[in-house]
Amino acid sequence: MTTVRKIRIPEGVKVQLDGPLLKITGPKGQLERNVRFPQVTVTSDEKEVVFATESGKKAITAMVGTFEAHTKNMCKGVLSGFEYRMKVVYAHFPIQLKLQGSKLEINNFLGEKKARYANIEPGVTANVASDEVVLTGINRELVGTTAANIEHATHIRNRDPRVFQDGIFIVQRG
Repeated sequence: MTTVRKIRIPEGVKVQLDGPLLKITGPKGQLERNVRFPQVTVTSDEKEVVFATESGKKAITAMVGTFEAHTKNMCKGVLSGFEYRMKVVYAHFPIQLKLQGSKLEINNFLGEKKARYANIEPGVTANVASDEVVLTGINRELVGTTAANIEHATHIRNRDPRVFQDGIFIVQRG
């Protein structure tokens, strides 16, 4: 049983395969990923990238689909990029946000005296407005990880989640 997945390369995107390293370059930048996996073959030309396997094993055929999804996300990222919008929600204590290099400082969360911090991954740009945080970047994984870091930093412990619904939450992905 042969599994083959073909990904058409959009106009304005250049794909280069150096051994197991897949490099995708576009107007917004360059992304690379190691696409080495046992029994999965990768070929590319100017128009498409092909992932194939002769194996019928579920884990190997699933990896072919995973590589296809990663490649599509990389192509979309170098063409248009990704943007996550996060909303700052609070009831009594207004949350104050400050960018400090590669960290987001969250002050006055639930009236706490100590600040909380969230890591901003390299390659991700964060813009802080009054009640909104906008994350942009070309790597979907890094933008999503940064959004998860911010949500995790405002996780509420030892209180009733039905009453204390404060935090910073993802409201739009795109």
